[in-house]
Amino acid sequence: MGTDVTPASLDAKTKVRSKDVVFSPDHNLVSRLYVPDGVKPNQKLPVIVYYHGGGFCIETPFTLKYHEYVNTLSAQANAIAVSVDYRLAPEHPLPVGYDDSWAALQWIASHAGGSGPEEWLNSHADFGRVILAGDSAGKTSGCDDPWINPVFDPNLEKLGCGRVLVVVAERDILKERGKEYYEALKKKTGWGGEVVFWEVKEEDHVFHLQKSTCDNALSMNTKIVEFINGGK
Repeated sequence: MGTDVTPASLDAKTKVRSKDVVFSPDHNLVSRLYVPDGVKPNQKLPVIVYYHGGGFCIETPFTLKYHEYVNTLSAQANAIAVSVDYRLAPEHPLPVGYDDSWAALQWIASHAGGSGPEEWLNSHADFGRVILAGDSAGKTSGCDDPWINPVFDPNLEKLGCGRVLVVVAERDILKERGKEYYEALKKKTGWGGEVVFWEVKEEDHVFHLQKSTCDNALSMNTKIVEFINGGK
């Protein structure tokens, strides 16, 4: 479970290209990059930074379900995607996973001037449209770290994003935590951003990975893509 490895490739269906790039040589950590079909030279696209789930114990960006999901998201949103690997417990307990996730984001940001080590990001990343995303444990790396968790941090004036989408499943045990996150963000008037909440009915935890072709998963992906591209 969560140990299968799918190689980077040109996807036959979506025509999305992917490749693996080391972002932390000290720990041999790799991000999987995706670029959609038809991108023109130097065309700038949104950047989706995706943190996988798995309870900080299992899964990687290279397991089939995560590879397929991020590949699809890149195609539908017409965006570059960076699927981040991080060290797992029990060998590497938290906050190691958070630290690795932050290191990946710093590595991505090093391309903002167009002179970073990875050409896909230099040529195509629009750093005015960076989306942090994730599921289950991965969402805590993207938006629920104690450093920026609105439930615990009363001062969000420095939160760098202008828009947040919170998606929960009706039957998910973590649904109430997602609602709490949404309500806390709404109350942070000093932030001045926009927060959107969407609940998927009759579904459970990470259903979009387990039943990726069901109607609710497809509708959820459409909602996410609309949110991403609504930030143009």
